[in-house]
Amino acid sequence: MLKIETQQENGHDILLLQGEVDASNSVILDEAITKMVTDGCRSILVDGSGLEYISSAGLGVFMSYLEDFQEKEIDLKIYSLSDRVFEVFRILGLDQLIRIYPDKKTALSS
Repeated sequence: MLKIETQQENGHDILLLQGEVDASNSVILDEAITKMVTDGCRSILVDGSGLEYISSAGLGVFMSYLEDFQEKEIDLKIYSLSDRVFEVFRILGLDQLIRIYPDKKTALSS
């Protein structure tokens, strides 16, 4: 099960992810990001502190936006991933394509 909340803070759109992102619900994540992009956001922060698991389908959602974000100059940062979830990003090399930070404060100050 996946729960997504959105917030705005100091010009940043924040996605709070709770639960698991897998093939059955990755479309919910995709829709949330699409809405942020459509609404004209310039900075997306993803709070992964409540993310327990992410499948390749979930990772694919982030990957599918990388080129769009670059073209539209949208800043994407992910923070507060558990060691287990971060390891999935690292194994697939996504930590080289997406900026991942240990906490919100570090993500905001970078």
